Amino acid sequence: MPTTLASPTPISAQPTLRLAFALSMGAAVSLGITRFAYALLLPPMRADLGWSYALAGGMNTANAVGYLVGALGTPALMRRFGATRLLVFGAVLASVFMAGSGFVTDASALLLQRLLAGVASAWVFVAGGLLAARLSEAGSARGGLLLGIYYGGTGFGILLSALLVPQVLRAAAGVPHGWTWAWWALAVASAAATCLLAWAGRAMPEQPATPTAPVAATGSAPPVALHRFGWALAGYALFGMGYIGYMTFVIALLREQGASAGFVTLFYALLGIACVASSRLWAGLLDRYRGGQPQALLNGLLGVATLLPVLSSSAPVALISGVLFGAVFLSVVASTTALVRHNLPPSRWAQGISAFTIIFALGQIVGPTVTGWISDGPGGLARGLVASATALWLGAVLASRQHSLQRETS
Repeated sequence: MPTTLASPTPISAQPTLRLAFALSMGAAVSLGITRFAYALLLPPMRADLGWSYALAGGMNTANAVGYLVGALGTPALMRRFGATRLLVFGAVLASVFMAGSGFVTDASALLLQRLLAGVASAWVFVAGGLLAARLSEAGSARGGLLLGIYYGGTGFGILLSALLVPQVLRAAAGVPHGWTWAWWALAVASAAATCLLAWAGRAMPEQPATPTAPVAATGSAPPVALHRFGWALAGYALFGMGYIGYMTFVIALLREQGASAGFVTLFYALLGIACVASSRLWAGLLDRYRGGQPQALLNGLLGVATLLPVLSSSAPVALISGVLFGAVFLSVVASTTALVRHNLPPSRWAQGISAFTIIFALGQIVGPTVTGWISDGPGGLARGLVASATALWLGAVLASRQHSLQRETS
């Protein structure tokens, strides 16, 4: 069993919720804006620059490669500079790199910008996830809710992107490379979110100074045998492959099916709202189970959501798909942090979260390019999303085999 630590200094309910929502801007910047807003920009950029689907998907693959590089270095950077400082610095850099994407049209330069933004977003996401885990421990009675709020913050970024990008594209209609305006607008939005992150970092409760057992002190606990999370890690890699295919190409599929710009805005806005609502929807599930059950259930539901717009091009089915996907996909991410929090001592949370982040990045590296390559062949985008759904269902099967580490040692 993990060694018990002294409880962090308790803080009252309302400040805890305010901090959780402020920290959720980390997920909004690192995923909701830096990564997922690209789905709205992919159709006009592809049409303007003459890209194949494989190259269009390669832009998010480059972002995922950068994310992997950033995740690999995050534990060392947090030890050197602290989670709060890395969180804010990463958010500033992500804003700068997004702005840079509005100044170039060459594919190689854009790939580099996406890669650098991925590095910065990994720093933000992992550092923010660690702070959210600490906050959930301080308010442990609602730990699942607080973690869900952090990861559900991606929905704020998606919602903002859905409302902002189409309006900017409309304003820039007729301007050469008008999509560049949207990158600049997103950079400004990210910079505003960074201000909230800086406040949250300063307001975080202090960690306990002394553990109740010497073995729990940072650096003295035994290293985590990460193979014990093997089934959950494998399922999470397939989640990374499957979900990113949907988030990269679903807007392009809807536009191919004749969806209007207004419908695309509605679809993406509802997806973002569902992301935010998911923090409460699945909080009990994350608190109740200490193994891979939550990840398995949520991966299975995501596979259904991914397949729906392939099975039918009707507007109601597309909206159901978006709402279901939004209500589930960030809770898969939250489920891995909950798994770490339930099964490891706090001194090893950073190591555990980083391991899942790295495997997540590996899946995301493969997903967009493979889905784009499949979509360039017979069957188009529909066949690409079928492959994404298949990966998600296989991930569900693997995650279902993950047991609690406490069960193994009890």
